[in-house]
Amino acid sequence: MRLAARIAVVMFALFGGAGQADELRPYRIDGNAIAASLTGVPGDPVRGREIVITRTVGLCLLCHSGPFPEERFQGNLAPDLKGAGSRWSVGELRLRMADSHRLNPDTIMPAYYAVDGLNRVAPAFRGKPLLTAEQIEDVVAFLATLRDR
Repeated sequence: MRLAARIAVVMFALFGGAGQADELRPYRIDGNAIAASLTGVPGDPVRGREIVITRTVGLCLLCHSGPFPEERFQGNLAPDLKGAGSRWSVGELRLRMADSHRLNPDTIMPAYYAVDGLNRVAPAFRGKPLLTAEQIEDVVAFLATLRDR
């Protein structure tokens, strides 16, 4: 396991949102996207932004950077989030958040809404996604607002 992936695993174990939901809601993958909302309703982009920048929930800025001038120490291991809504559809963003390993088995990005096929999961976190369906939808709603201008 690469050093960056190990650091991400440790950070999630210490600070992440693991264990916030007990049961995954079913979803269908169509190509490289999850077209339908995990909750049946759109997420809240304001709450999504908070999840992205909060270092104790999403931990997105551990690896990503983005249009967050107030946030220090943004990551450089993953793509910049600026323009994410222009690069990917809402469904594509949803799949990247829910289970990024479906698109790239070697990614260091956590599968935020998956519980199977994971390696080295601490017993307290087994069977529990890192984020709830509602949180995934909030982050997706926020990322969709990040458009190139």
